[in-house]
This record gives sequence, structure tokens and C-alpha cells, in this order.
Amino acid sequence: MILVTGGTGLLGSQLIKELYAAGKPVKALYRKDIPDEIKHMASWVQGDILDIILLEELMTDVEQIYHCAALVTFNPRKRSALHKTNVEGTANVVNAALVTGVKKLLHVSSVSALGRKRNGQVVTEEAQWEEENNISTYGKSKYFAELEVWRGICEGLSAVIVNPTIILGAGDWNNGSASIFKNVYNEFPWYTNGISGFVDVEDVVKAMIMLMDSNVSGERFILNAENWQYKELFTEMAKRFSKKPPHKFASPLLAGLVWRLEKLKSRILQTDPLVTKETAETAQLKVYFDNSKIQKFIPDFIYKPLSATLDKYCGDYLKRMG
Repeated sequence: MILVTGGTGLLGSQLIKELYAAGKPVKALYRKDIPDEIKHMASWVQGDILDIILLEELMTDVEQIYHCAALVTFNPRKRSALHKTNVEGTANVVNAALVTGVKKLLHVSSVSALGRKRNGQVVTEEAQWEEENNISTYGKSKYFAELEVWRGICEGLSAVIVNPTIILGAGDWNNGSASIFKNVYNEFPWYTNGISGFVDVEDVVKAMIMLMDSNVSGERFILNAENWQYKELFTEMAKRFSKKPPHKFASPLLAGLVWRLEKLKSRILQTDPLVTKETAETAQLKVYFDNSKIQKFIPDFIYKPLSATLDKYCGDYLKRMG
């Protein structure tokens, strides 16, 4: 039996589809709603990773755990909620796995857990964490969540960690990385000269399953198909949508003004800011993520070209709009 936490998100739902297609029995934890297309693909249990008793009950017959559940927000005012879900929740999953004798855990982390990025830096799995004031609250929570997994490994748990870059897929177009497609479709005019890594959700899932079914343990892996300039990504999406590409340069000065205005607006309206100091600064950086480690450990794993990923998901978006 396999347990998936965070099974209703972009990554978790794709993982459940792949496991179901492979004929593997899955139970999945959910908090609110289950997408109709995957309702029949798993045995669903409503609950929360903060409920340690429920986790232990769920894991009594479980051999493998894919821990995908996480809170993703860059709102610094949600520091407490981030710590509770991402750090305490992961600690609970690790502890329950140790108590019940689960054979292997795969923890979904993020490249945000690899510390503060420098302009022009090539980031590898060996990146050393340095405590700095300008690291996002989200990044800190994912780093400390990883520490809980490393603790579990020290206590005898077989586990592996994946650190995806920006995941592209056909999820909720209004939330997370999938909202990039909606913004481009709506002809969002702004771009920066920043560079980052992007990866297809199907590739992330494929890597997760291959790592889980391997003998690899006590390692972490950056999952990144290609490093692209944001402007290049948005322009290629716009071409596929037959929409106007971004044409206004968001300078560091302008970005600094925007995040300050968003901070003020979010405090007045009690909403999440669209842009924070950390995301504004990150969008200006040229950061390159090294993706070679996983191919050394899993030689059969190959990434899709990012152009093929855009063909697929831009097409999916157009079908939904049509």
C-alpha cells in the first residue's frame, strides 16, 4: 500500500494518476475537495498531517509514503502557518513512519530550501544553507522540513528528497505555478531579465516513482528540465496562445515599488500580496540549476524538452478556455 499526502494538488494529483495507471493501491490524504477525475483512483481519507494519531492509523499497512503536502505562500505574515504545516507536519509524517515501520519515504521539498541564490550562480544539491534575513519565509520552512527528514534518516528511516524547480502542469489555472499560463493568456505585459529553472509535472512524478522504487536513500535531487529566461518562457507561451508577449521591462526599481505597494495593500485588505520583497528580488536573478545528479543515480531518467511541455499545457489551457 502507498500513502500520498497532498494528493489533490498539482503534483499529488498527477502522482495518483500515474500510480493508478500502474495498478498500485493508493490511499490519499485530503483536506477539502477531491478533483472528480481522480476520485476513483485512490482510497481517500479526510484529515491533516498535523494529526499524528490519524497518520499512525493510516500507515499501519503502508510500505511507501509520498509526502507532497505543503503550504506554499510567500506572505511573511503567514510564518506561523508555514512552520506548522511544512515543518511540524513533516515531523509528524517522519515520526509516524518510524513508529509504523514504513519501508521508504519520498519527501517533496523545493529549490527554495537550498538557501539564498546569487546572481549568475549554478545551484547544486551541495548548496550550503546560510541563515540570512532575505531568505523567504517559505524557503526557511522547507529547509527546516528537510531537516526533519534527515533526522528520520539518522534514526533508521529509508528516505529520499526531491527539490523541483518551478513545476509546469495543467492544474488550477488560478493558483500556484499553473497561474503563469493564465497570466500570459491574459497578456500580462511585464517581464524581467531573470533566469530560473522549469520542469514538467510529469517529469517530477516520473523521477519520484523511479527514486522510490530504487535502492537510493539518504540523498536529495534537484529536478529541473531547463533553465530559461522568464521573458523567453512568457514569449513562447504567448506564441502558442496567439497572444501579445510581455513587452514592458520591470526594472529592479519598479519591482521594489510594486512589492512595497502590495505589502501595504495586503495589510489593508488582509489578503496575500501578489508580489513580495523576496519574489520581486528573485525575479531579477539569473540562477541556473544543475540537473545532472539524478541522471547519475537513475540513468534511465530523461527530461522532456521544455518546448514540448509548453506545447502540451498551452494546448490544454486553450481546450479548457474553448
